Amino acid sequence: MTTDEKVEQLLNVAPAIPRLGVPAYNWWTESLHGAGGAVPTTNFPQSIGLAATFDPPLIHDVARVISTELQGLHTLARQTGHLGKIGTGLDTWAPNINIFRDPRWGRGQETYGEDPYLTAQLGVAYVKGIQGPNPDLPDVIASPKHFAVHSGPEPTRHTDNIMVSRHDLEDTYLPAFRAAIVEGKAGSIMCAYNRVDGQPACASDLLLKDRLRGAWGFKGYVVSDCDAVVDIYDRHKYAPDAASGVAVGLLAGVDNECHTGTIGEAKGLADRYKAALKAGYLTEGDLDRVLVRLFSARYRNGDLGGMSARKPNATPVSAVGTQAGWDLSLKSAEKSLVLLKNTGVLPLKAGARVAVIGPLGDATRVLRGNYSSANSAPPVSVVEGLRRAMPGAQVNYVPFSPSIVDGDLVTDGNFLTPDGKPGLKAVYYNAVDPDKPRGERTFTAKPVVTRIETNLKSSAMQLKEVSPAYKVVWDGFFVAPESGLYKMGVTAVKGAIEIGGKPVITSDHYSLWGEPPKYVEVELKKGERYPLHFDIEGGGAAGPGLFWKRISKDPWGDLARGAAEADVLVAVVGLTADLEGEEMPLKIEGFDGGDKTSLELPMDQRELLIRARTLGKPLVVVAMNGSPINLSWARDNADALVEAWYPGQAGGLAVANVLTGKTNPSGRLPLTFYKDTADLPAFTDYSMKGRTYRYFTGKPVYGFGYGLSYTTFGYGPAKVDPVGGSTANGIRVTTQVTNTGAREGEEVVQAYLRFPDQPGAPRVALRGIQRVSLKPGESKAVTLELSPRDLSAVRPDGVRQVFAGTYRLNLGGGQPDSGLPGTETTFSVDRVVDLPK
Repeated sequence: MTTDEKVEQLLNVAPAIPRLGVPAYNWWTESLHGAGGAVPTTNFPQSIGLAATFDPPLIHDVARVISTELQGLHTLARQTGHLGKIGTGLDTWAPNINIFRDPRWGRGQETYGEDPYLTAQLGVAYVKGIQGPNPDLPDVIASPKHFAVHSGPEPTRHTDNIMVSRHDLEDTYLPAFRAAIVEGKAGSIMCAYNRVDGQPACASDLLLKDRLRGAWGFKGYVVSDCDAVVDIYDRHKYAPDAASGVAVGLLAGVDNECHTGTIGEAKGLADRYKAALKAGYLTEGDLDRVLVRLFSARYRNGDLGGMSARKPNATPVSAVGTQAGWDLSLKSAEKSLVLLKNTGVLPLKAGARVAVIGPLGDATRVLRGNYSSANSAPPVSVVEGLRRAMPGAQVNYVPFSPSIVDGDLVTDGNFLTPDGKPGLKAVYYNAVDPDKPRGERTFTAKPVVTRIETNLKSSAMQLKEVSPAYKVVWDGFFVAPESGLYKMGVTAVKGAIEIGGKPVITSDHYSLWGEPPKYVEVELKKGERYPLHFDIEGGGAAGPGLFWKRISKDPWGDLARGAAEADVLVAVVGLTADLEGEEMPLKIEGFDGGDKTSLELPMDQRELLIRARTLGKPLVVVAMNGSPINLSWARDNADALVEAWYPGQAGGLAVANVLTGKTNPSGRLPLTFYKDTADLPAFTDYSMKGRTYRYFTGKPVYGFGYGLSYTTFGYGPAKVDPVGGSTANGIRVTTQVTNTGAREGEEVVQAYLRFPDQPGAPRVALRGIQRVSLKPGESKAVTLELSPRDLSAVRPDGVRQVFAGTYRLNLGGGQPDSGLPGTETTFSVDRVVDLPK
């Protein structure tokens, strides 16, 4: 390769090198809980919901489906000539295995919760599922993120300098990454934005040299979080200029730089590396070392076609968005739901008249969480799920007042083309001057494709004729299905919907990353045609969308009337990923830049619950959120309470199956649910003192590991056997679990250790999990094996050890003091064992 060719391969958009037969490649692919792609993919529950399953084999199965769909999307890109676009590569920037240390963090929903052991178990399962049975020839390369010590606040993540103790680093922030690399054999890792002890994570000797490539023996490639290399010189001021900044990152161990500038036009971004070569900060040998890692990865995953170590990937596009994927999405959603309270109102009685209330009762976009494809099978809301689960029963939805959680994609079937046919007329144009920035291009006078789209969406990635620099124009009509008051808004497009001959639902710019729709309230008439005209240029960070929500003019009157006609009220309340998520331009009461500033539900939802309680009907509360919220009111006042997270495309049906008893709930909380932020240290304090169930000494609303069932379980005595003749080598512990109730159900057996009285040890720690399915009256033996690392804790100086002394071991359905059934025993270790980093 020439020097120019080499430096261009260092960015996430790697251009083709035709003379060498190298195809274009984009390293930016997302698949946190479902692949993002050009055709409908499977949307699984948000990661925090998957964590609530406490089920590594299930997470592995979910990741296998995601991996297959990523491979199918790669095939589509080959067929249509769109290699080099986001979402077409055979690597993926997942899983997120940061520790959800503080409930205010907006991106905590992307993680597997607050516990290092659970996060490690699920992270390894995901990595192995994505990569397949042979990590040396991976189906898709997994990139665990964000390495490391990264968990908010979002607004300051580009400048934060996290000072972390050696104890907390080894005890909390690194174990899941170590497991993903050493046990999961992840082929890549993503470094974070923040500094750690003064060095940017993407230039950290401690993280990238000492731990990753040193102690853990990592041989893969490191990718930066997007613009994290820019932050080295631009935000952290760790390097004086761009040339020295990219050199610092590369020499520390970054092999591939994600730069958001590549979303539009990558031209000129590689010049920083040429400047570093010219200044002597880098050598050709430095570039070659990095390129060997990058091309080795593409060689091993099959991307390089006939030059690859494996056959070119040929997974058909038909493997994307299958019925099997839908079924697994439903199964995983059902297993993620956590029953927190039940006074006997659940399961709902057959034939019960149900009024679904609350702003999320008919919502669908909330089901997806963040970092998910908006392009999936039609999602099922809770009210629709109940109608499917209770055929013939009266299930009504009671519209609510305008709320900050409003906004769902307008469904197919509500559009007409200019000549009155279903859908929208979409006309695609290619840019005459594709090298110009987005917004400054001119386009061909003659369209390259004219077709009917079912919705306000672009099919450019499915069309060979459409170039990366394109424009699509939609024309037609929006048709309201029912008369009434609506909130409506659009994102990512320019144009308007006319009402009464005037543009009312409008947008005058292409949206920025994370920018929410701007809503207006409009009165619509059933069946009336409202003229629609929108356009978008390709290459933006946000996809097009038209959003709506039916709202009430008299919410409290509607609530009273709905309750009068019902036997039970199901209130679906919570948050959305438009309020909590990655860094976003949002600052309103309770929320700031993607994070929460309070644990309370929005005020209007609190008032809804209080009013509903006074109406004399049983009240079931279903909470949808990606982070802990204050559920103390529901705990004290509701008849039943279910934590549903952001449960994915099948989420509404999963909720309905649990509420009606078709599915026995078995989820467990992967987080501590606190009452108030006053119970916690400052958000910016990364010390683990007073945080998570391991170090929090107060009384939570609901504790980590908690969850109920429609049946009951009992435990026999626990028997501990040493491994290899000594407990210092590990233990095997066995107990008998019995279903003592009248329904079939699954128990989540959790093993908690309480350690010898030594500095640095947590008050209690999860060290084993296993699901067991039992029929009424059935008993099964459950055996868990705990390795020396499972038995270990960390000294204040950061050394991990198996302490000598007496341990207390509890096996049960939750923490030792949760009130859930379990059994306890003790064992002793006769010597100290030091463990490697």
